[in-house]
Amino acid sequence: MATDASPQCDTSHLSDPEAVLVLDDFLPYRLSVLANRASDALAREYSQRFALGVTEWRVMAVLGHHPGLSANEVARRTAMDKVAVSRAVARLLDSGRLRRTIDPADRRRSLLRLSRAGRTVYAQVARIALAFERQLLAGVDAGERARLFHLLDRLDELELQTDGAGAAPD
Repeated sequence: MATDASPQCDTSHLSDPEAVLVLDDFLPYRLSVLANRASDALAREYSQRFALGVTEWRVMAVLGHHPGLSANEVARRTAMDKVAVSRAVARLLDSGRLRRTIDPADRRRSLLRLSRAGRTVYAQVARIALAFERQLLAGVDAGERARLFHLLDRLDELELQTDGAGAAPD
């Protein structure tokens, strides 16, 4: 997202309860826009070649790294809607890229794994994704990358629930 803002974002609003929302300085918005731009750019690379949507790829990516999860566990790990994950799982099962087995410890639970065809596609898209990441971070030096990932880890650790504090009155 190109902005006219200086390289340093104005964060003075963070301590001002009367601050006006400036979208280009609002962290959730900026993270969302950046994530959408990156996801869309990467999706253009794999969607036509492999007939995969973003949700299907995310399901495959999680199961490629963590085989044997349930659809609910995939939804939790990806922070995606359970219905969207369920639809993606159904499409991947239909296309032969996933296989489902019953959990022997809990027969009510289904476990998902990439099929042989799914592992082949996963490996190819993973190479594309890693090349995309290298290109994305090419202009960022190692120290900046380390700080970026440290900050992302810190933000991910924080409780992201709102408690109503500071909420506008009804």
